[in-house]
Amino acid sequence: MGGLRLVGALFAVLLLVTSVPRYRNRQISRLNLIISWGIALGILVLAAFPDFFDPIFSAFNFNEGGGERLLGVLLFAVVGLFFLVWRQQGYTDTNERAIRQLVEAIGVRTVDIDALQDSLPPEPRLVTVSPAFNEAENVGYVLDDMPRQVLGYNVVSIVVDDCSDDGTAAVAREHGAIAASLPVRRGGGLALRVGYEIALQLGAEIIVTLDADGQHKPEEMDIMIRPIIEDGADYVNGSRLLGVFEKESTIRHMGVHFFSRVVTLLTGQRVTDPSSGYRAARADLLEKVVLEQDQFWTSEILIEALRKHAKVKEVPVTFLTRRGGESKKPKSLRYGWNFAKVIVKTWLR
Repeated sequence: MGGLRLVGALFAVLLLVTSVPRYRNRQISRLNLIISWGIALGILVLAAFPDFFDPIFSAFNFNEGGGERLLGVLLFAVVGLFFLVWRQQGYTDTNERAIRQLVEAIGVRTVDIDALQDSLPPEPRLVTVSPAFNEAENVGYVLDDMPRQVLGYNVVSIVVDDCSDDGTAAVAREHGAIAASLPVRRGGGLALRVGYEIALQLGAEIIVTLDADGQHKPEEMDIMIRPIIEDGADYVNGSRLLGVFEKESTIRHMGVHFFSRVVTLLTGQRVTDPSSGYRAARADLLEKVVLEQDQFWTSEILIEALRKHAKVKEVPVTFLTRRGGESKKPKSLRYGWNFAKVIVKTWLR
């Protein structure tokens, strides 16, 4: 016990000594300095005068001998550590949310909405949103295939450049799209939220999302929005399993089937392709849903739409292999693990 008390005292002194310069260098706040000193002084008193804590040990029936009081110290330490971790997690979540909102705001401000008003086609408008990271090789072909009008809706295209270094935004502008640029790479989910915000400010009635790598066929957009116009759907999911898809890895194909069953079980509505990036939604629905995921986001908006009791339909579409370049998705198992976490987090939320 004497050795443990000595180690505890040395740790407490070290904590006292290091916390002051960290506070002076603004590495920790005044509150964290007070907490550090409180912990350090408590450990010092416990090491030097253990009898001082006898009333606390007695209140919890930790008697002398048999290591009971050592067990009590460990228990109190674990509880204290839990509250410190919980407090730190709160700070982390707050900072993460602030960074996310800052990046989103900067991305939206890269587009001068007022200056675009005179060049926009008349209403009603359908706005397409394509998140893109290093897709200069493909995005031009996608935009060239984009229809100018679909079922009476005039089409406006937005490409949100997720801090590419290959000139993706410039290529998008050359091919007639509105291009927003993010200052740092955060993922397709955040890029999508920026695109949604710009689309709403442009007066979109329907917003269609499709990839910038050529996997989705813009000419099938009428299939995507017809249920909204004719059947009163709020959200339409393009499904490769109901339609046609070019060969993909066996693991990814199995993953689509597996996660479709998971989402169906959690939401109570049959979903065949929860990882589809080809989707259409009423603008007023996108104003209501809560979207937080920066990556692996495709299932989040689908589950959120169902949570809002939106009328969701799936339609058959064609999925192609990317036109060129390399996929930005991680390896299949890692992708599956992160995709599963997003599903669970969104459903619990």
